[in-house]
Amino acid sequence: MTPLRPDTGHRAEKALLVLEDGTILRGRAYGARGARLGEVVFTTGMTGYQETLTDPSFAGQIVVQTAPHIGNTGANATDMESRRVWVRGYAVREASRITSNWRSEQSLDELLLSEEVVGISGIDTRMLTRILREHGSLRGGIFSGSALEGASETELVSRVQGEPEMTGANFLDEVTIAQPVVIEPEGEVIGTVAALDLGIKGATPRQMAARGLRVHLLPASTSLEELLATGPDAVFFSNGPGDPAAADAQVELLRGVLDRQIPFFGICFGNQLLGRALGFGTYKLKYGHRGINQPVLDRETGKVEITAQNHGFAVDVPLEGEHVAPHDGGRYGRVVVSHVGLNDDVVEGIRCLDMPAYSVQYHPEAASGPHDASYLFDRLVDLVRSSRASRAASSDPAVSKES
Repeated sequence: MTPLRPDTGHRAEKALLVLEDGTILRGRAYGARGARLGEVVFTTGMTGYQETLTDPSFAGQIVVQTAPHIGNTGANATDMESRRVWVRGYAVREASRITSNWRSEQSLDELLLSEEVVGISGIDTRMLTRILREHGSLRGGIFSGSALEGASETELVSRVQGEPEMTGANFLDEVTIAQPVVIEPEGEVIGTVAALDLGIKGATPRQMAARGLRVHLLPASTSLEELLATGPDAVFFSNGPGDPAAADAQVELLRGVLDRQIPFFGICFGNQLLGRALGFGTYKLKYGHRGINQPVLDRETGKVEITAQNHGFAVDVPLEGEHVAPHDGGRYGRVVVSHVGLNDDVVEGIRCLDMPAYSVQYHPEAASGPHDASYLFDRLVDLVRSSRASRAASSDPAVSKES
């Protein structure tokens, strides 16, 4: 693919967005030119488009912005949530022709071009969103430039229909870091967290470091021995893309953590993997939850949080009552659903009652907001303090003699 000039409005080139059901939307080329195929999903956030683009959880997907005007504030290096843009394609209604923000270092169009993201603008994103809500997320493709030369619309539809589905997809090797990284805490060191990078956003370790936690960021392929060698006071599994049913190695790693009673916290993909480790199933949502305005009920406090979310799969746990985790005859004890999505009653968090483990389906780090759920990182600090105090007590001869 040869990147061409950014969209210049009246001189813009033709682009098509093609869905597997035969729907074709005609618009203008935006960003790079060429062809990109993937699962077409929509996100409802009114702000934070750069954080969306650089969220590894969007790997393998074409993202449709429901907000009608995108690119107003340009792009900058500070707001990158990972090392690159991860979306395969990008669809917007109206792309801003100017950049109007003192922090801007380049236009959004230029960012998409430099990252070779094929986009389309000038389409009816409201109609597209209605299609996805009614029929569920669909395979699709964005085509422009040379990818349209000599190709009939029938051929483009067939090409989209040959794209693999998201069910069963595994992107962990693509999105994870290559080597371990240590992120030092700010101020006094409270404890150490081993964080498995399954597609982590940069705001997550920053939240931990700001609370005095030293973070060992580890590749997704890390073994239990390598994880334990960091001397963790707690273990964290991050967000990430793909189907949790395809992450068997990470589920087994997590069971090794739970067997040792090491405190655990997971978000998004990490929540799904905790569910699997406990013996519950996961399933694909019709069109997923993506945006920064998703209401969630915290059942313990009765408060409603407005949350940032980006997931297409969910954990299948009965909503009411306590349940013995099914894995291996219930060796992990009782589990409750701690948080529930108020739009559709999807499980948004689970908590173990007989071991120090909890997780949520949404993003408490919430780069670009909202910040209603940041207390979950404070809860992690409390678990770390408790774990260290317990180990110190058990290793103190005087305390052991008294007990």
